[in-house]
Amino acid sequence: MRIDIATLFPAMCEAVLSESVVGRGRKGGYITIECHNIRDYTLDKHRRVDDKAYGGGTGMVMQAQPVYDCIQAIKNKAGSEAPRIIYMSPQGKTLDQRLVKELAKEEHIILLCGHYEGVDQRVLDELKAEEISVGDYVVTGGELPALIIADAVARLQEGVLPNEDAYSIESHYNGVLEYPQYTRPEEWRGRKVPEVLLSGHHGNIEKWQFEKSLEVTGEKRPDMLGKIRK
Repeated sequence: MRIDIATLFPAMCEAVLSESVVGRGRKGGYITIECHNIRDYTLDKHRRVDDKAYGGGTGMVMQAQPVYDCIQAIKNKAGSEAPRIIYMSPQGKTLDQRLVKELAKEEHIILLCGHYEGVDQRVLDELKAEEISVGDYVVTGGELPALIIADAVARLQEGVLPNEDAYSIESHYNGVLEYPQYTRPEEWRGRKVPEVLLSGHHGNIEKWQFEKSLEVTGEKRPDMLGKIRK
């Protein structure tokens, strides 16, 4: 799978994507992720990519031309005719694990990071970009949301994690939250690891894990249980 990120801050994105699980996945060749500087495609000698908004208002708007040319260059480099183009936007549909699994099946996605007051609507329409939000709040730019998507999608690619169990038992993957986790020592500040986890009886342990997942989900996210029952 290939993920391209069009951004004004490629170094910021590379700093995150070069580390930990995703960094190892990239080095191992299990996923390709590249970051592209939209400023490289501006025609302005001062490398400006924004201008004042028509109709007034505070803040600047990213211009259509450098964004469009950047995306076209990405498509040409990847040899991809119809990548899934996603604009990170608080107006988009909210990211969840179902959507992450859907995106993980794509061969090529391009994540467009807006900044300032956003991107000229005309280029979004021209590119047929879909909008995705990571939550009902606003951050400075699209970089952090794009990194969240890239990380979540990369984890589901074969070889990035040791095996399917590394992600399939985590919170949200199967519609419930993950059960509590414990490690050594067996007792800490008077709090003991549940006996069943020390028993070595795999059937009982799996039963405990399943019941705890439902219990935790019911306590912390009862709305998720409601969706399962439906």
